[in-house]
Amino acid sequence: MRADASEGADGIMTIPSEPEDGRSDPELSAVMSERRRLINLAYRLLGSLSEAEDVVQEACARWYALPHRQRETIESVSGWLMKVTGRICLDLLRSARTRRERYVGDWLPEPLPDRAEWIGGRPGADAPVDPADRITLDESVTMAFLIVLESMTPSERVAFVLHDVFRYPFAEVAEIVGRTPAACRQLASSARRRIRAVQTPEPPVSRQADLVRAFRRAWEAKDVNALIDLLDPDATAIADGGGRVAARLRPLRGGEQIARYLVDLAGRMLDNVTFIQRTVNGRPGLVARQNGVTVTVLAFDVAADRIKHIWAVRNPDKLRRWPTDRNR
Repeated sequence: MRADASEGADGIMTIPSEPEDGRSDPELSAVMSERRRLINLAYRLLGSLSEAEDVVQEACARWYALPHRQRETIESVSGWLMKVTGRICLDLLRSARTRRERYVGDWLPEPLPDRAEWIGGRPGADAPVDPADRITLDESVTMAFLIVLESMTPSERVAFVLHDVFRYPFAEVAEIVGRTPAACRQLASSARRRIRAVQTPEPPVSRQADLVRAFRRAWEAKDVNALIDLLDPDATAIADGGGRVAARLRPLRGGEQIARYLVDLAGRMLDNVTFIQRTVNGRPGLVARQNGVTVTVLAFDVAADRIKHIWAVRNPDKLRRWPTDRNR
């Protein structure tokens, strides 16, 4: 087997898939068995599954770029890969502010479908992905949670996710962040305060589903009063088109303003759009399809039995995981 990583024609680093002599390779198995956990970590840190996959590919390529003797001295393949993945993500987060400034409109995390509905995310891929590549859908990947993570500093985000979500001890977090364990403890504490500042009691998922269903029906019926009743008076709505498709460049604020905007939008656009209730990042959401293609994914944050936040992702680069009618 070639132990080194190679670079394909598309410039993407790849790692060996199997030994050339057909025998199993324990080292390769150890690396590949970590892939799901690494992608889970990178997605939570970056909010982008496409970037998370690239980061994990890079971490694995770096492993195979090490001299064989050096790899033999590493006691834990898992620990090494997690550390490298965390450091690459930290570097990307530190450069994200500049990249976000160049982004057209508001940037939202890449939405995830339910596990059963994933399709390949690369262009031209329309088959279900390997289960090992799927993100674990829990409270740490809800859109509301990821939005709060976006408000943190890169070091806060990495320290918090590694410690509070992945249960890494601060001594190991410190090696990734480049701070002392005590400093990492303070970073995680600061991150928790940010979360508590915006956290509200969440109703049962079944109740959230009822509210999203009622929202869809009111929108399709162009019933502005029903929409106003469903929305919190201080609700916000944010759209992410990324400059690729039409989308509001500024958030909408206020339940009544959002309701009237949605009714106006329905009169202009909804005749050719079909709404389907689906799971979005582990919570009830809506998917808008036009001519069988997913064009918008809407995630909701519900508090006090009303919809508090709406996030509409329209950037097609972030919708590659979502099935079209031909995938159903």
